[in-house]
Amino acid sequence: MRRDLRVQFVHGLESSPQGVKAQLLAEHFDARTPEMNTRDFEGSIAAQTRALEAFDPHVIVGSSYGGAILVAMIQRGVWRGPTLLIAQAALRRGLPAALPEEQDIWLVHGSRDDIIGVEDSRVLARAGTPGRVRLIEIDDVHACHTTVEDGRLVAWVAELGALAEGAGD
Repeated sequence: MRRDLRVQFVHGLESSPQGVKAQLLAEHFDARTPEMNTRDFEGSIAAQTRALEAFDPHVIVGSSYGGAILVAMIQRGVWRGPTLLIAQAALRRGLPAALPEEQDIWLVHGSRDDIIGVEDSRVLARAGTPGRVRLIEIDDVHACHTTVEDGRLVAWVAELGALAEGAGD
């Protein structure tokens, strides 16, 4: 894959920098998964913002709680680049269903997610710019394990990386 593609991964509550998704991204890209205290939402945003400024990623991926952190960063204008949200928890954290115009944001959500219903991602996807926001519903549970196992996670990140290149990043 693209070892020169810088990817920042924002993990969920049940994960860590040593988790399956973080390790998979590190195998294929120049990936970083910053440590954060998941009991402190604002502290998590600050930790991810510091990492973003130091690392300058091409793509950021956020999973569940990490998706909520990433949506907050997007809504605050901290991040404007290509984004992949996996089973995002933004609405559950009380964030508004709002996305900026003209930002490439892909949302992946399992149709059998019994922790955060897929409707949350449907609502958030409708808030973005048509043609720039893509909702990908998959037959999976909250952790979206099949995307790791079958290579789709890596492929989506590579596709988003190509969009970043096309934008001149």
